[in-house]
Amino acid sequence: MGRSDAVELMDHISRAFEWVGVGVIVGAFLLTAAFAARDVSQHRETAEIYERVRRVFGRGLLLGLEVLVAADLIRTVAVDPTLNNVEVLGILVLIRTLLSFSLDVEIDGALPWRKRPQRGPPPAS
Repeated sequence: MGRSDAVELMDHISRAFEWVGVGVIVGAFLLTAAFAARDVSQHRETAEIYERVRRVFGRGLLLGLEVLVAADLIRTVAVDPTLNNVEVLGILVLIRTLLSFSLDVEIDGALPWRKRPQRGPPPAS
């Protein structure tokens, strides 16, 4: 396999990651719509439905963004590693990281370092 074949393969892989990222976001939307429809049909409280929609779709968006960042990394490192592309990658990763951070705070209602630990059984002595 020559260099151009390897670059072409990496380009196809990065495009596959992009499609997976989009698929995750679309899947999260469809799952959220299904949950919302079920909750409405069961006459649940509007606030409860709203919180569930935000939580489920928000987590799907976060996962989709992570996959899209992976696609950008593959494309920049393996396909076209020019200084300009690395700069663009840095900007994209920064924007997506800030977006992921703000979504995470919005979903959980607290900064990551202020989240309460999960309650569970006490540790064994």
